[in-house]
Amino acid sequence: MNATANDTARRYREPGVAAVLSLLIPGVGQFFNGAFLRGLFWLIITPGLWIGSGGMLGWICHVISAITAYNYAKKRRSGSG
Repeated sequence: MNATANDTARRYREPGVAAVLSLLIPGVGQFFNGAFLRGLFWLIITPGLWIGSGGMLGWICHVISAITAYNYAKKRRSGSG
């Protein structure tokens, strides 16, 4: 791999890692991807929905956060983001 390919690989994150991070703590996968406002959104919204719905919507937010982190990383890796 040449230097340019190595730089590109370092700049764009692994989608699987981003998804796992957001599944553990919503928003962290977005931070890992460099999408700080998206991460902040999930970090604020998810606990609010956990508390406000008695836990029912918290799981949904965890899953959606992980999916969006994965898709964002995947899109950036393919060069369309």
